[in-house]
Amino acid sequence: MEQDARTVRAGEQLDWDRLVRWLRERLPLCGIPGLDVSASPGATEHAQFPGGHSNLTYLVRFGDVEVVVRRPPFGPVAPTAHDMAREFRWLSAMHGVFPLAPRPYLLCDDTSVIGSVFYAMERRRGIVVRAQEPPELLDDPAARRRLSAAMIDTLADLHAIDVVDGGLSGLGKPAGFVERQVRGWSDRWKRSQTTPLEEMDTLSAWLIARLPGDPPKPSVVHGDFKLDNVMLDAHDVGRIVAVFDWEMSALGDPLVDLGIVLAYWAPTAPPSMRDALTTVTHRPGYFTRDEIIERYATRSRRDLSGIRFYEIFALFKIAVVIQQIYFRYKQGQTTDARFATFDARVAFLARTAAEILTKA
Repeated sequence: MEQDARTVRAGEQLDWDRLVRWLRERLPLCGIPGLDVSASPGATEHAQFPGGHSNLTYLVRFGDVEVVVRRPPFGPVAPTAHDMAREFRWLSAMHGVFPLAPRPYLLCDDTSVIGSVFYAMERRRGIVVRAQEPPELLDDPAARRRLSAAMIDTLADLHAIDVVDGGLSGLGKPAGFVERQVRGWSDRWKRSQTTPLEEMDTLSAWLIARLPGDPPKPSVVHGDFKLDNVMLDAHDVGRIVAVFDWEMSALGDPLVDLGIVLAYWAPTAPPSMRDALTTVTHRPGYFTRDEIIERYATRSRRDLSGIRFYEIFALFKIAVVIQQIYFRYKQGQTTDARFATFDARVAFLARTAAEILTKA
């Protein structure tokens, strides 16, 4: 569990003086309750949230008010990836119709401030479950079931938002969404590949050959809906208080999100690897794969007969995401030691998806 921000990692420091000055000049226009930017520079504190392997998230404190700052990783990034302006637009639109999306405050496209585009948003407080369970869940199967149910219900409720009535239709082009996703992630695999991996090429070809049609009605697709992207109420783990990381959000087929949930619910790395990407959902009480599908089907009333395609695509996509991070590490664009063995994760995910493929 990682609830609080910590010391900023080596190599990921920001120009704090410029950032604080920029925020001081603009935050008062956002109407943030209790904000006082008149404190002396020494009274402003900053830290970094330790989770995440892609975009970087920081905390800046002005007295009693905390502001979250989010920026892309350091070094070159793939085209269209880590688009902070896009994520800011999505949060701006979603916060009004889906209150679990935190309120964004400001977008900065002046890269001279901290070296990249970034945005500032509200701080939410609660529990985020990663490689370790908090006391509220530890050895408590009933609490784990409440959490499981809350996650799936939240996802179904997100997908139930009326895109037109919610004023979201201008955020994307849902027609052909899955095809663009499959072909796009296949291209990213080719660009970031460091060693041959036959299973990934086989998966890409299988997915392209079996593309589903568009759903009758498009939905908001979060794009990375998983356990460590939701925040739980510290007093009731069966209640979600925030959903984070809207970078990959789009309008399209909601079953892409369910596939992501299923993929992350199972191990995403060999048993010898234990880190922030390691799942805890194999423990007693958490929903099984079939229970997830049944709960979502009941809540959403959607046909899930083709869910295997989405599960395989999710595993493929996660493998590519991890491969892109590993590629940056191999290119010397990041020195974060967490990424040194990510090639083994990619191979593990590819084999896992290939095994499912033989049973599909």
